Amino acid sequence: MSLALPEPWTHTGYAQRLHFGAGALNRIAEVLRETPGRTWMLVSTAGRLASDDGQRLVGLLGRFLAVTFDGVRSHVPADAVQAAVMAARRDAVDGVVSFGGGSCADLAKAVCFFVEQQSGAPGASYVDRPAVAHVAVPTAYSGAEATPFFGMTDPAARRKQGAGGPTIAPIAVVYDPEVTLGTPARISAETGMNALAHGIEIAYSPRRTPEAEAVALACVERVADALPRVVDDPSDLAARADMLAAAALGGRCLQNGSMGAHHGLAQQLGGRTGMPHGLANAVLLAHVMRFNAEAVPGPMHRIGVALGDPDDAPGAVARLVERLGLPTRLSECGVTDDDLDAVARMAPGSPSVQANPRPVGEADARAILADAS
Repeated sequence: MSLALPEPWTHTGYAQRLHFGAGALNRIAEVLRETPGRTWMLVSTAGRLASDDGQRLVGLLGRFLAVTFDGVRSHVPADAVQAAVMAARRDAVDGVVSFGGGSCADLAKAVCFFVEQQSGAPGASYVDRPAVAHVAVPTAYSGAEATPFFGMTDPAARRKQGAGGPTIAPIAVVYDPEVTLGTPARISAETGMNALAHGIEIAYSPRRTPEAEAVALACVERVADALPRVVDDPSDLAARADMLAAAALGGRCLQNGSMGAHHGLAQQLGGRTGMPHGLANAVLLAHVMRFNAEAVPGPMHRIGVALGDPDDAPGAVARLVERLGLPTRLSECGVTDDDLDAVARMAPGSPSVQANPRPVGEADARAILADAS
């Protein structure tokens, strides 16, 4: 009896260097010198920029720093992107340093994307060089700092959409667990669940490559171990380092796989209600996994092994959310039935929902959301 041949696949490796370790931030100037960027913009939130680590980063950047943008807001509203792009063009910026969580990384990637588009020579292939170099310094666990895509919200339409391309992946990432010590336990838990969702969705993505699946499963296993330790003791640097490594794996696996219904619904919920993206990930993940289980029994078993429960991976995720002390129902997060109806209507148009391993129509999306409510 012959076995079926595996599906063809193409794996892309981006030009990207990761610097990991306690104190890695001190090498930021050295990292910038390795890139083609010469005139740099620092992108962050006002709070992060004013923190001790933010001021230390400003000092470390020194003469590299031409302009600072501290207008990052949750879910990356379009007006913030527009203001940052205008500042980058005004100062002829050819490099961006992002400092903060996923919204900071996404806004920086948006700047790179729109400046590149306006240059008239946008990158079309993984062999092209970025028009604007991006060096990311994450302070949370979303994994957005490693990917070539970003999300952006239209506040008027209350919709969140994504964009990106092969040259938008940050050219370097500085992973310093010391700069995550000031991230509150709640934000750590929410963004850590985002990293877990990345690993899980790529582990059963129809478009995953073998390497992406292996990295995704390693992410899942590490998050399950490290995230409770971070929440239990936010001052535990070893736990922070383990969780940051897990987030890095979650970001890297996204480069060669597709997100599914879970991220599509979470993004639409965030754009519609302002619900933090990580929290939406936490509440929805187990429900989408249960919906997908019959379509991906093998990958779901492997995910369960990584989570410590081979027979009930969705249940393991649900128990983890409770263990972290996060809300478990959308109704606890202020989401209304009208919000659920609106998100369900938008769901079939989401590229992430379309890439789900099991087809998801409007009725399916509404049922998943109802289960999570």
